[in-house]
Amino acid sequence: MKRNKAVSILSVGCVSAMALSLAACSSDGGDGDGGTTTFKIAFNQTDTHPQYVALDHLGDRIKERTDGRYDLEVFPNETLGGQKDTIELVQAGSIEFSMVAGSLLENFNPDFVVFNLPYTFDSQEHQRATVNDPEITGDLFASIEDQNISVLAGFHGGVRSVYNSEKPINTPDDLAGMKIRVIESDTNIEMMKLMGGSGTPMGQGEVYTAIQSGVLTGAENNESIYANLKHAEIAKYYSYTRHLMFPDYLIVNPATMDALSEEDRAVFTEEIAAALDEEAELWVDEVVKSKAAAEEAGAIFNEVDADAFREALEPLIEQKVTSDVARTLYDKVRAAAE
Repeated sequence: MKRNKAVSILSVGCVSAMALSLAACSSDGGDGDGGTTTFKIAFNQTDTHPQYVALDHLGDRIKERTDGRYDLEVFPNETLGGQKDTIELVQAGSIEFSMVAGSLLENFNPDFVVFNLPYTFDSQEHQRATVNDPEITGDLFASIEDQNISVLAGFHGGVRSVYNSEKPINTPDDLAGMKIRVIESDTNIEMMKLMGGSGTPMGQGEVYTAIQSGVLTGAENNESIYANLKHAEIAKYYSYTRHLMFPDYLIVNPATMDALSEEDRAVFTEEIAAALDEEAELWVDEVVKSKAAAEEAGAIFNEVDADAFREALEPLIEQKVTSDVARTLYDKVRAAAE
């Protein structure tokens, strides 16, 4: 059952001002009197997103299994602030959990870059299995706990492909001269350059108008964003480059988990694993639904020369995977795909 009641989006300027009040209202009598302690989860997408649904159900199961001692409340649409800001709130203990893009954790340990590079993962199953394998990522996740960030799990965030307003893309040459919106990072700008286009960083909320006006030729994202943000209306050519599949991480302040009993920590661990499985199933349905909606809006989908794009992006992988730790991580993930 959806328990979130918040609907307004806070500006970045309000985030720091609300920190103390957030900390003060994180529980409802959960101080030993038999009440429920309700943990907040910051989330930047809508309440129909597969991750939101999985997290909401996670809260239901945790509340049931802990006999009402703990519950989770998910705040969608950046209600608690942008992802970067909510990481700081988690670190401060003002909120307990946040779902954040994998690229943001590079700011705390650059070795996280391995999971944010093109063609690191072959499939959703490959991503989920490797990112959540303690033998592969245990040390990496633990490496930022001294910065008050504990990574509980890596969730699937969709598979990103290129779309534009001009023509189908088949090879990197087809992207020549096109301005494509990318995530705001040097890595993604360089990625799009190698793919043949010109990477243009821009906030997600500006993309529709920018493509419509011709400032951008297109963007790159998964089918869900493409359909739900109505980009199919102004950029009808969606080409399956499938170049990026970086995870989103559910993070928590380590003190939150340390305060739980051993029994309750086990419940959280088991139910988060179940949430990962549920999210995987929800994504399958989301892609089918989103593609149908986009096609109804006029979208044309096509496959590409995947080998040509893989070859074009190899220099980026060599450029970014530089430390011994990063190379070992990358090799382990790729070996699991073979």
